[in-house]
Amino acid sequence: MQRGEHFGRASRFSSQSVKYKFRSQAMNSSDSRFILGLWRIAQWGMSPQQVAGLFRECLDLGIDLFDVADIYGDYRCEALLGAALQTDPALKSRIRLIGKCGIALVSPARPAHRVKHYNTSREHIIASAENSLTCLGIERLELLLIHRPDPLMDADEIADAFERLGRAGKVKDFGVSNFFPHQFDLLQSRLKEPLQTNQIEISLTNLNSLFDGTLDQCQKLGVTPQAWSPLAGGRLVQQAETSLSRALARIGNELGITREQLSIAWLLRHPARIRPVLGSGKIERIRELVAAERVVLERQVWFELLEAAQGAPVP
Repeated sequence: MQRGEHFGRASRFSSQSVKYKFRSQAMNSSDSRFILGLWRIAQWGMSPQQVAGLFRECLDLGIDLFDVADIYGDYRCEALLGAALQTDPALKSRIRLIGKCGIALVSPARPAHRVKHYNTSREHIIASAENSLTCLGIERLELLLIHRPDPLMDADEIADAFERLGRAGKVKDFGVSNFFPHQFDLLQSRLKEPLQTNQIEISLTNLNSLFDGTLDQCQKLGVTPQAWSPLAGGRLVQQAETSLSRALARIGNELGITREQLSIAWLLRHPARIRPVLGSGKIERIRELVAAERVVLERQVWFELLEAAQGAPVP
């Protein structure tokens, strides 16, 4: 995965008199810190042509990485995305797609599944990836993630599946999602190439990765983490009156930005170079959130929000 190169400037604005700074540099598509998540594409009520139009608008904003998974939309999202790409085949060479596999849902689309379970067997990973390529109508995924850690995970089998898919040119790079550091280490120990990401839930309402070693590991290995649900599924702005909601409203008002932009800027301030996965199908909303990249929070403001989120000062 390619990483944004602009975040390191944050430390230059650390005096107490400066609460934020706007970056002026425009982002190239390959430098974008944002990913568009497509797990709700079946709920957007958009035609294939409208979805393709959204992709083009995202590309204009510098977003060229899009996230999907085999199970999204009860196994329908990949086909919907494929239909959109079919309306404008040129998009296939302009966008990069993240796929995920390993979760098996009970669904009419998968009648053999009697119980929800995980399947990270060699055969399942390869079959899932190949089915994704067929549904999407493309020849290669930019990135394939194991969606959840599997208690029956055989790291050697996963490594073999990754190697076969890579050698066949069907997947460029590989990563994981929702893995703890020890699970990440186990799988990496069997791989010849480095895992490229760990896609995890990170937001001001989910701080676990700050303290369980996940983001520390990402920094140590130079792995770029991806944040799913960076706005806590909308709860950050819909929640009742709390210390966090009050802090977001007050600081956002002081900085002249929305609470959503402030929440995203808080994630971008972390030195692990977190890449938020945005889940909106509205370009106005996406444009608003992308603008948060121009905001660099001063260190004490970042800790103000952490304190409000935790409900107590740091030790």
